[in-house]
Amino acid sequence: MEIIVRKYEEKDLNEMIQIWNEVIDEGIAFPQEDFLDIERGSKFFAEQTYTAVAENTETGKIHGLYILHPNNIGRCGHIGNASYAVLSQSRGLHIGEKLVSDCIEKGRKFGFTLMQFNAVVATNIHARHLYERLGFIQIGTIPKGFRMKDGHFEDICLYYRVL
Repeated sequence: MEIIVRKYEEKDLNEMIQIWNEVIDEGIAFPQEDFLDIERGSKFFAEQTYTAVAENTETGKIHGLYILHPNNIGRCGHIGNASYAVLSQSRGLHIGEKLVSDCIEKGRKFGFTLMQFNAVVATNIHARHLYERLGFIQIGTIPKGFRMKDGHFEDICLYYRVL
């Protein structure tokens, strides 16, 4: 299976929304609680600085995606932020690594000099190991900063990386 990461297209929206909503439904990683429909999803992905998908070149299937945008505005606008989502059946295939690596490259291209992740759930060990392997540094922890789907709270970790 050959996976490429490319800019999303309108034809990708249904699969992208399915993947995004799957992560929301799991309730263990994204802060969002409301699912995307085609109208809201189309608007949401278009509003980002950059949105990309991981596509199997042989089948055209979308296995994951990311969004890249400023972490803040004005004097902090040089700091990028991103969210990543991989289809549950595709996890463990190093698609996340392809997405994060592409995002780092695109972040530079769009003028970001730093990346900051504000809320990596402490129990999301696979994501944390990936970020650290790709040069992100944990700079702090917010105790009980994330409400899990079942209602209990987990710590969130803040990460950054110079681009």
